[in-house]
Amino acid sequence: MAKYYVESGTVQMIAEAEDARGAALWAVHRAMEQVLPVCPGDPLTPAEKNERIRQRGCNVLDGTIRISEQGFGRSDAETLDTVEIFVEWNQLLMAMTRLERRLKPVAP
Repeated sequence: MAKYYVESGTVQMIAEAEDARGAALWAVHRAMEQVLPVCPGDPLTPAEKNERIRQRGCNVLDGTIRISEQGFGRSDAETLDTVEIFVEWNQLLMAMTRLERRLKPVAP
């Protein structure tokens, strides 16, 4: 896996991923997990998430996600449409939810 520098809005993170698109998906996931219960074992309650956002602010994506293997602020960074990546992220999340339901043992 490669290391990618990902920037969008107030988000600036380093992600390890198979490709730039995977790094962009991870950035969307990190932004969305601030406000949505995206993981079954989400450790924070909605009230705790609200308090965390109130204290630290919410990471906000803008219209594009810029990804580079060289560093932040690069003019040669790959640019992806945030809405397109969000749609793909949502489809992946829904597929994982359906799979989890299918694999969940049925109570006797």
